[in-house]
Amino acid sequence: MFSLVRGSVCAHLARRHAHSIPSFTHLNAVTHDDLAHFAKILPPNAILSTLPPNLNSADDLVPYNVDWMGKYHGQATTVLRPRTTQQVSDIVKFCASRRIGIVPQCGNTGLVGGSISLQKEIVLSLGAMNSVRSFDPVSGVLAADAGCILESLSDYIARYNHIMPLDLGAKGSCQIGGNISTNAGGLRFLRYGSLHGTVLGLEVVLPDGTVLDQLSTLRKDNTGYDLKQLFIGAEGTLGVITGVSILTPPAPRASNNIFLALPHFKNVLPLFQTVKRQLGEILSAFEYIDRTAYDMGLEHGLGPILNPDEVGDAQCFVLAETSGGNHDHDSEKLNNLLESLMSADEPLIYTGTLSQSPGQFASLWALREGLTECLQKEGKPYKYDLSVPLAEFQNVVDAVRARLISKGLYGDHGITKVMGYGHVGDGNLHLNAIAKYGYRPELEAALEPFIYELVASHKGSVSAEHGIGSMKTSALRYSKNDVSIEWMRKIKHVFDPLNIMNPGKVLPSV
Repeated sequence: MFSLVRGSVCAHLARRHAHSIPSFTHLNAVTHDDLAHFAKILPPNAILSTLPPNLNSADDLVPYNVDWMGKYHGQATTVLRPRTTQQVSDIVKFCASRRIGIVPQCGNTGLVGGSISLQKEIVLSLGAMNSVRSFDPVSGVLAADAGCILESLSDYIARYNHIMPLDLGAKGSCQIGGNISTNAGGLRFLRYGSLHGTVLGLEVVLPDGTVLDQLSTLRKDNTGYDLKQLFIGAEGTLGVITGVSILTPPAPRASNNIFLALPHFKNVLPLFQTVKRQLGEILSAFEYIDRTAYDMGLEHGLGPILNPDEVGDAQCFVLAETSGGNHDHDSEKLNNLLESLMSADEPLIYTGTLSQSPGQFASLWALREGLTECLQKEGKPYKYDLSVPLAEFQNVVDAVRARLISKGLYGDHGITKVMGYGHVGDGNLHLNAIAKYGYRPELEAALEPFIYELVASHKGSVSAEHGIGSMKTSALRYSKNDVSIEWMRKIKHVFDPLNIMNPGKVLPSV
């Protein structure tokens, strides 16, 4: 229905340059001799391998070979856990000489198979590189190792009354290097923008082992090419991020939130306009949850947030957050907003609630942040992280559900629920289809490429913040034309001509 036709000239260019990046099937597997060399770089407890002489069990490698959803299963026989940038450099340099593939891995919390070893490449786990290098409470600039857990960094700078510009549901296990490698968005994007703006510098080990030290703490540096931007969102295909400097904002003195039930999805955009107008500079988040997702949250103990009688047949819900400098001022603004919404001649909402305490504030966010965990309890979720026009959020969800019904795959033995939630403030829809009895080829075939074609018809993006990984390499063409993909290949070849760095990820096979 939404077929796309690409130019033949660009397709010819792609074929002509296909030889420039070796296939990752030509890479070498790890051998006994390789393990002996790694043992000269790392202590014994930093090497896990099912090969002799280590002979770890396959179970020891499960945390590195299986993603948290249980959807992607890697084949790595060897996991290396360096503690220093020099160790990373020595490992990468040796792997380049032996043409051994490398999969950089931080918290392994990704959703698109980006940190899984596809063909027995080694996994380079950065979790042991977890030191804060420096923090300047005046400028708010934090420098840290790539393996630092996001929540740990948040706790560290909280004592200086600062917060991380990034907040994710997986903050308790995801690591800052992986966040930057995937250009994670998260719940604070509306207020603080993307990592392309807040990351000031990076330390990267390039695919030949060279250390690219651009760990600047300057907010302004207009000297030449801004190379760090290439590694933000590259998903480890151009190098291994080992260190980061990032600008952290002062912690707000007052945070409040409000949860609203809307009768129709068509009310979301007028509500967003009203909220922006009345709350102004203190608005920090505006999250959308459809009725299916809300009911699922209640079923798993995340509510009730609102009086069920007042919610009625509401089709969707909105969570708005404010972050400001004066609690009384912000509360007054929110109370005025809620009063005006409820007293309007044609109300945009059925009902709503304003948090009155830190506990209530946390409980409102718990519903939104807990949805991902609820999906896992329901079954095996097919997760799609999309950017589409705000007006199309519900239409996309409805179209996918209708597609499954037409294929006879919607019900107890197929997809049991289709739902959407996400960040209205930045146009990011999280579309989820739950397979109660596990992932099956016929279910995936019904969803893909239909969803990608649907997104392309709205001139959207097949990935808003999760990345491409191995899941969406063939779908990249729905968001990037052939000229863009060809130049991405050229950049890859400049940095990684041997294609040892996270092979099989991001770029489609030729």
